[in-house]
Amino acid sequence: MIPLRDDNPTTLRPIVTIAFIVACVLAFLWQLSLGEKRFEAAVLALGVTPAALLGGETLPPALYLVPPTATLFTSMFLHGGFMHLAGNMLYLWIFGNNVEDSMGHVRFVIFYLLCGVAAVLAQAWPNPDSTIPMIGASGAISGVLGAYLLLFPRAHVLVLIPLGAFSRLVPLPAMVVLGFWFVLQLINSALTDSSQGGVAFGAHIGGFVTGMVLIPLFKHRHVRLFAPPRHGD
Repeated sequence: MIPLRDDNPTTLRPIVTIAFIVACVLAFLWQLSLGEKRFEAAVLALGVTPAALLGGETLPPALYLVPPTATLFTSMFLHGGFMHLAGNMLYLWIFGNNVEDSMGHVRFVIFYLLCGVAAVLAQAWPNPDSTIPMIGASGAISGVLGAYLLLFPRAHVLVLIPLGAFSRLVPLPAMVVLGFWFVLQLINSALTDSSQGGVAFGAHIGGFVTGMVLIPLFKHRHVRLFAPPRHGD
């Protein structure tokens, strides 16, 4: 199922959510402007390579643009292709505004980055000698999804269920949409070898759990967990 929008109005303009989306789009346009070879070099230089971050390996001088610890942050703004970017930004746009609304702009910046870092470590720690770089905002966005699940489990999310000629638009509770998404991550993580690259399901799981753990600490005091659904006009 593909989420398209939620019916969950906010009181705060989501300037940080928008800023993160703009930053990711601009970073991707910059990547495209480099050409194929330099695109790959940028991924190697600014993505997280577990062997460099945790294993003590050193990148070639031509690829050493920032210290390995800095790639925990730079990697969140790079993407491997248009669909990678589009999927991540769709989820961030739908769910990020409400989470930002629950804690305010500054806290949301810190929350988002912490979820992203935790997600990277969750993926890298089991394979500290891997030389495959990790990029993408999905780990941080997974934290947003975990927070949204605890904040608004009964909010309505309009999803597209793609069944070819029988595709349907269906409103579902967020707990169903996000719960289904998380179960898929668990299944895919169990069925794939993370040392071979591909989708970083471990990062998705780590980010999601981190978001659930952090949201009680970051939300405003007056914001309730498991809030009843709110509806826009």
